[in-house]
Amino acid sequence: MKMHLTGSASRMLFMGAATLALLVPSPMPAQQAKPWDQIPIPPLHEFKPHQPVRIELKNGIVLFLQEDHELPFINGSVLIPGGSRDEEPAKAGLVDIYGQAWRTSGSEKMSGDAMDDLLAQKAAHIETGGDIDSTAVSWDSLKGDADQVYALAMDLLFHPKFNAQKLQLAQQQEATGIVRRNDDEGEIASREAIKLIYGADSPYARQPELATIGKVKLADLQEWHDRTIQGKLIVAVSGDFDPGAMEAKLRATFEGLPAVKPQPARHDVFNGPTPGVYFVNKEDVNQSNVQIAGLGTDRRNPDVPALAVMNDILGGGFGSRLFQKVRTELGLAYAVGGGYGFTYDHPATFRVVAMTKSVSTVDATKAAMAEIAGLTSKPFTEEELKRAKEDILNSFLFRYDTREKVLAERVRLEFYGYPADYLETYKADIEKVTLADLKRVADKYIHPDKLAILVVGNGPEIKPGLDALNMGPIHPVDITIPMPKHPAKEKAQ
Repeated sequence: MKMHLTGSASRMLFMGAATLALLVPSPMPAQQAKPWDQIPIPPLHEFKPHQPVRIELKNGIVLFLQEDHELPFINGSVLIPGGSRDEEPAKAGLVDIYGQAWRTSGSEKMSGDAMDDLLAQKAAHIETGGDIDSTAVSWDSLKGDADQVYALAMDLLFHPKFNAQKLQLAQQQEATGIVRRNDDEGEIASREAIKLIYGADSPYARQPELATIGKVKLADLQEWHDRTIQGKLIVAVSGDFDPGAMEAKLRATFEGLPAVKPQPARHDVFNGPTPGVYFVNKEDVNQSNVQIAGLGTDRRNPDVPALAVMNDILGGGFGSRLFQKVRTELGLAYAVGGGYGFTYDHPATFRVVAMTKSVSTVDATKAAMAEIAGLTSKPFTEEELKRAKEDILNSFLFRYDTREKVLAERVRLEFYGYPADYLETYKADIEKVTLADLKRVADKYIHPDKLAILVVGNGPEIKPGLDALNMGPIHPVDITIPMPKHPAKEKAQ
């Protein structure tokens, strides 16, 4: 019997046959061509960042000028030595409050609210803030508004008028952060790991409390400002300006200031954590944040280039040992990574972080510890060395791809007393790292028996329990937020 198909039925039959043809494998050559392998990859161009002009005034203040005429904007900042590590422990949180209240209070000529309105009309900004070792004021505007915005920023720098109402607002905002600091397990883990590494009383781990921020008075803000403004200021300006005119303007502002007062030498002690397993019970989550923590080093250590390459091999991305083993092969973590840290003027932290399901907490921790220990027992390969170097060297193209980024790094180097060519020499030292260097630094710096393990997670759901790590008794970590004592009760006591 002859079958007659309508046009639509015929089209459906054709589409079905076409789909079937796609699903049925066709004979393929034994080795498929990979045309993408034939794409030529040019070598990286020579790394020569456009350095800003450095001018040191007779009083010790340093100016940096970085011309950039691509857009009609001008950005500036003044970096001031002295940060939260220098505040009184009894008033921990002072620098954070100062950083907020400085800007919101305004200056003798203009209140912070009026400054907000004026800057909003001009799409300009003036900001203040504090960090662990410094405070800063920064500004940016269109070229046509640069003189007015600069004058406002300098008035704020030299003539702040701290306001009691803005101080109270800053304290309220700080208090809100304190009472909510235990909401997120990642924030808890990072904070408590730093305490384990440096010590809870260390200026690098000190924690503001409701009682300490409540002790900050208006006079404290002014006293802090008057003291720190006498330090070695670093003034940086980038953008579309005439260098001669800008230098003259900055000299007129800063050259007449008294000679800078040097910062007193620090004598901080860094002992590292007490090995063991530490646990924060957070029963409103269904996962664990694991932090394997130890003490790192600082950038003046000549082994830093080799350590940087080792870090990339251990936990620097998708191709790292931690990622490939713990996440890809074993499927034990949502995210995993970390390494041996180094910062500019004090030892950083060694940290490996794994985020995993509650039931896989112990297995993920053991797997991560095995990869850390494997740095001293599993030989590094030429392929790992090549990939790690490429990762680091390629990152330079993005980390310093604008003149403004180069200027920011140059200011940082100046602040910590590093040579101007540090970036270039660091890059050259990365290129020189060998397999022998990797083995040497791994043997020297990787000591699993000196590490602490911190777990933030849901205790009842962690099966098997953390005692299965076989690292001794579990140390519970108290993250209770202390409430300040009532003044009347304190007097009664």
